[in-house]
Amino acid sequence: MIILIAEDDAVTREALTELLQNDGHEVLAARDGREALQFWKAHRPALVLLDIMMPHASGYEVCRTIRRDDRRTPVMFLSAKSEEVDVVLGLELGADDFLRKPFGKHELLARVRAILRRHEEPGQGDSITFGPWQIFPKRLIANQGSQDVELTVREVKMIALLASRRGEVITRDEMLNECWGLEYYPESRTLDQHVLNLRKKMEANPS
Repeated sequence: MIILIAEDDAVTREALTELLQNDGHEVLAARDGREALQFWKAHRPALVLLDIMMPHASGYEVCRTIRRDDRRTPVMFLSAKSEEVDVVLGLELGADDFLRKPFGKHELLARVRAILRRHEEPGQGDSITFGPWQIFPKRLIANQGSQDVELTVREVKMIALLASRRGEVITRDEMLNECWGLEYYPESRTLDQHVLNLRKKMEANPS
């Protein structure tokens, strides 16, 4: 399984490469945003790990470019930029996670494993009915009449859980367990931002 790392700091890049290789992954290590996009186009990795501040193209630009063509490949930001606005922007661009530097190697590996494990296609049938919407998990599309909305894999998992538990109260822990995995608990803002993004897509006036 190929993981693409985009990190301009050589020491960090080499440490991440060694850590992931020791965990059994094939690693492509890009020195800047432009090289990251070249590697992504040529190899279509299973996961992309992005620093934000890089030469030639920032991590945000790389994520935006990937998402124009590919809604499925999971993307995780690894960055020292830790203000809420940085996290929100990364998630709104389509990232699946945002991990602040410095971080522990065990936490990174747990997040990587969880994303790869949970990034399998949802096990529901061809479509899911969710209110006025028809959800097509394999196509990552929600349809209502003539309106199509693109979804992420994580959003489809959230919808599938909500649809399977109609009329029930779903706790935060249940949402985390089902959509992120038992080993991995993202920061509360990560979950909140995913919920907000989904509501923006599917509600006329989210509040």
